[in-house]
Amino acid sequence: MQVLQTPRFTRQLKKLKPNQKKDLDTAVQRITDDPLLGTQKRGDLDYLRVYKFNMLKQQALLAYSFDAGRLIIELLGVGAHENFYRNLKR
Repeated sequence: MQVLQTPRFTRQLKKLKPNQKKDLDTAVQRITDDPLLGTQKRGDLDYLRVYKFNMLKQQALLAYSFDAGRLIIELLGVGAHENFYRNLKR
């Protein structure tokens, strides 16, 4: 299984503190173990899945896409729910 990061995800990752990155790493590990863990979105964002997890006692969202044919997980974005989906549409 191959895990790729988009440039947007990399920029968001740089802004996180080390203890936040630890929670994110745990969430990414859970996704690599079971890629269908997140919920499939509908409409404009039907190509992605979103996994909800706790980062420092606050709910965070991790957006990713999964290609079962090539076994690739592409991490698209991470953050709080506020404006999360609007920013992903850009």
